[in-house]
Amino acid sequence: MIGKIKNKLRHIKNKKWFDADFAAFDAANDGRFELDAKHNFACLNDKTTTTEFDAHYVYHPAWATRVLADTKPEKHVDIASTLHFCAQLSAFMPVEFYDYRPAHLTLSNLKSGEADLTQLPFEDNSIASLSCMHTIEHIGLGRYGDPIDPKGDIKAINELKRVIAKGGDLLFVVPTGKPKLMFNAHRIYSFEMIREYFKDFELKEFSLVTDNNAFIRNADPKLVDEQNYGCGCYWFKKSE
Repeated sequence: MIGKIKNKLRHIKNKKWFDADFAAFDAANDGRFELDAKHNFACLNDKTTTTEFDAHYVYHPAWATRVLADTKPEKHVDIASTLHFCAQLSAFMPVEFYDYRPAHLTLSNLKSGEADLTQLPFEDNSIASLSCMHTIEHIGLGRYGDPIDPKGDIKAINELKRVIAKGGDLLFVVPTGKPKLMFNAHRIYSFEMIREYFKDFELKEFSLVTDNNAFIRNADPKLVDEQNYGCGCYWFKKSE
């Protein structure tokens, strides 16, 4: 109830400055565009002192792009990460993107298709550069229309491990902190859980977005114990 009252008061306050801005613009309008209240599209929550952003989804693709700038693969394959990542990366290298719900993207250097992470349509040891970021935590929860399966995330991880080439690079991102299942949104994993799942892989780098939205490259894994909903960025390499 208190939350609803606060939101209503905030809306009333914001509406006052909106009406004042409308009047000021009307008085100064140069006539190039008709100012008509019936066409208003009121954006009342954007007058902030800083630009707000989702730290998980800004930092983890930025981290992955920096890793790929160093590794310089001939081709990169991404499974179901944020579309902005594959779309922008394709400006610099050939990219294949696959998702359970295929995205109809049309860009040069980018192939977009359909794939089920629990049954990937690739040969064993066939992909030299692979990413799957902020995705595994959803598998098996039904959120995106996939079958309910409590072990769906483990099956998907095993598929990633199967298809990555020997000596290949895997960029893997999941919520990291105190382990928790938040049905049907996502799972949160401890650092130790992820290391156990990939115990046969070399961990080249671990970076972290913390609960207070700080990005730490080459983070101390001990910091994970302090997070409720951090973003763990793991660069794994498969043994030769």
